[in-house]
Amino acid sequence: MFGPYLLIYRHLKKEMVLMEDEEILEEGKSRNALQKDAMTAIYDALTYQAMGQPIPVEDIVSSLCELPYEECDYFVKAALIAAIKFQGDIIPLFNAKMRKWTFDRLNRLEQAILLLAYVHYYYVEPGVDKGVVIDIAVKQSKSYLEEKDYKFVNAILDNVLESNAGKNE
Repeated sequence: MFGPYLLIYRHLKKEMVLMEDEEILEEGKSRNALQKDAMTAIYDALTYQAMGQPIPVEDIVSSLCELPYEECDYFVKAALIAAIKFQGDIIPLFNAKMRKWTFDRLNRLEQAILLLAYVHYYYVEPGVDKGVVIDIAVKQSKSYLEEKDYKFVNAILDNVLESNAGKNE
């Protein structure tokens, strides 16, 4: 039932390394671990959409967090729900800033990273520093995408987040 996203989750979990200075949150999860869980959850939702299947939000979140849905961290739940809910509004904003590319031509993991950054900045934690959001996305890109893809992620987020500043204020 959870096949496609359990594979990526196992991959992400295997590479998860806690830094000494990371803030440890509920159930021993660091902020970086929650970011990875949120990215994976969005990736899973995109996979379900690509297969034409309904998105089992609670199953995705509880499986990644290894807790009942109600006990999972707000950040992971909010990021996934916002990405699903506002995806139709967000994707055209990225498309408008891409030259010779469209969002649907990006690989699914890159889409998940971009969606996570956008919803983090505008919906989940409005007021969070733009540089922090971009830095997180760049680190994820360096870890999980092709070698030079982080430059694209950095540039597109800098452009999209800046051009929509004040959207939710």
